[in-house]
Amino acid sequence: MRFTATVLAAGALVAGAPLSAEVAETNANGFVTRDVAEVAATPLQTWLALIKPGDWWNDSHTWSADASNMTLTPQAGGCFCERVPGEDREDGFSLDGSVQHMEVIQAYPLRNLRMRGGLGPLQSEPATGVLTITLEEIDGGTRVRWEYVVGGYMRYETDIIAQAVDGVMSQQLAGLRDLLGPLAPSEEMEPEVEEEDGASEGEEPSIEAQIDALQTEE
Repeated sequence: MRFTATVLAAGALVAGAPLSAEVAETNANGFVTRDVAEVAATPLQTWLALIKPGDWWNDSHTWSADASNMTLTPQAGGCFCERVPGEDREDGFSLDGSVQHMEVIQAYPLRNLRMRGGLGPLQSEPATGVLTITLEEIDGGTRVRWEYVVGGYMRYETDIIAQAVDGVMSQQLAGLRDLLGPLAPSEEMEPEVEEEDGASEGEEPSIEAQIDALQTEE
């Protein structure tokens, strides 16, 4: 899987990162990553896109090199799985492979999706993780929060694998955000500044000051 080969560089390759991404905690037993993005879509639109990972997951982090082979069944016991097409043979006979990335353990449409499993290189380790995805309706769109909690024995240095995994998770969330469209930041109100009747030497009086002066002369 190319995921394994590229995971250590993922943190440096993420383009258009989500609103925020961080390794929130590391210790000898595991780590926690948190990522947040805001999308210009309703919770319903976001949920429907979320459960179709083939539309936004990065091809580079799949076993088949094609995210369109990925499916997600949003119900308890459902599978976040991937089909790996078999190679064509001269005799026309081929066997497809398959991968279970995670298992759904909680699904509340439009609100929460929780899955358990070791993504990428963690699949070969006794360690496992729980990914909780939360949707929150906000003005103009939806805030999407990802928290991936990993624990258990693994043959990786925790600090290194935590940064790598966070980079990959950020990349996937950025894919979902780009599919739905990022929520444009609201325009901040400029602070009001009290204008003086005149202007400092060498400065042109403000428009407001000029209007006040004309009204005074009338």
